[in-house]
Amino acid sequence: MSKARSSFFCQQCGYESTKWVGKCPACQQWNSFVEEIRQKETKLTATPWKEERSITRSGITRLKDIEAGEETRIVTPDPELNRVLGGGIVAGSIVLVAGEPGIGKSTLFLQVGLQLQHTRLLYISGEESEQQIRMRAERLPFESDNFFLLTETNTQAIFQEIKKLKPQLVIIDSIQTLHTSFIESSPGSVSQIRECAAEMQRFAKETNTPVFLIGHITKDGAIAGPKILEHMVDTVLQFEGDRHYAYRILRTLKNRFGSTSELGIYEMNANGMSGVLNPSDILLSQKEEQLSGIAIAAAIEGMRPFLIEVQALVTPSVYGTPQRTVSGFDLRRSQLLLAVLEKRGGFQFGMKDVFLNITGGIKVEDPAIDLAVLAALLSSYTDIPIPHTICMAGEVGLSGEIRSVNRIEQRIAEAEKLGFEKMIISRYNQKGLPKINTRMEIIAVSRVEDVYRILF
Repeated sequence: MSKARSSFFCQQCGYESTKWVGKCPACQQWNSFVEEIRQKETKLTATPWKEERSITRSGITRLKDIEAGEETRIVTPDPELNRVLGGGIVAGSIVLVAGEPGIGKSTLFLQVGLQLQHTRLLYISGEESEQQIRMRAERLPFESDNFFLLTETNTQAIFQEIKKLKPQLVIIDSIQTLHTSFIESSPGSVSQIRECAAEMQRFAKETNTPVFLIGHITKDGAIAGPKILEHMVDTVLQFEGDRHYAYRILRTLKNRFGSTSELGIYEMNANGMSGVLNPSDILLSQKEEQLSGIAIAAAIEGMRPFLIEVQALVTPSVYGTPQRTVSGFDLRRSQLLLAVLEKRGGFQFGMKDVFLNITGGIKVEDPAIDLAVLAALLSSYTDIPIPHTICMAGEVGLSGEIRSVNRIEQRIAEAEKLGFEKMIISRYNQKGLPKINTRMEIIAVSRVEDVYRILF
């Protein structure tokens, strides 16, 4: 019999202690330790996954003597997923996908699995029954003879089925529902998530089979489980969006096989998730009349440029304390821009309610949209509309200067493709403009006062 022992784990970072402590020595969180009963590993249970092949130990090798080869990738029919993964699914990789409940994680990867008709795929579900998954699959316009389903949560039973099927791709929904017999704590605990992820990692590396782990997130927006879970996997994808909007963003947080500045945009419809190839069209409202408080910004998220519509509403404050309500933009950044307008421009926002919104339900972190936010605030303040043929990109400094932004050529090209006639940029971005072949009128500004003079 193996000896059982009890340990205490931090729910925030996974730190292990032999006794309960009030404050975690690693992450400094209070009252985060929980007790879990663990089973001490013996020689019989030390290897949960073991591939029946001869194991050759590698010795010390000079780096330049190693032959470099290209990674073998599975190119999916989903161009947005290929983009965030760096060109496709790498053989032997383990990918963690996290997102809020109901955001569409299971639907997206069920759809991807059905689209991979020439890949033997095993979909392991610990949250839904076979009938539920079948009902969800009937709503999708895809069918595949190589899509296999397993509803199981015990990792040892899963590995027995994997050895029989020998799949080319494994999708697990979700990692928080799995449990291993080598640890006696409940599924979803820190030790269970860490051990199950380690078993899946060993399986992926030894068999060269890619594995997707769908994970939950906490109410704070962090990935549930120990932080070591993100270190163990090769790629971490974050599925973002508002359930009340149709658009979702798949963002790369970590990628050992590609860039981390990529993102994919999806639209939820009756046929599942469809990739948005030109997000600028859906993020710009189609209207005939010009309204005040609206400005168009050329933003870049990841490696792709797109245009977004910034809406602002400035009204006199009815109550004693002015309201500052922001959607899709950083609240502290908006307060900074309001302070710049008051100090450098002389506009009085102290007794006015300010509402800001980024259309489409997405959140943009690109500082280049500062100029459009500032212009939308001034437009609503003066009740003068901005011509719909003007686009802008620039960062606003604390002293009221308009700072340069990166990759201005791609922003101008995207605006020109959508029919804009004028582009307002920083004067410090003019160095690379002679190389740009564009028919747009480029307006360079250096101060907040210049923006107000040109637009109003």
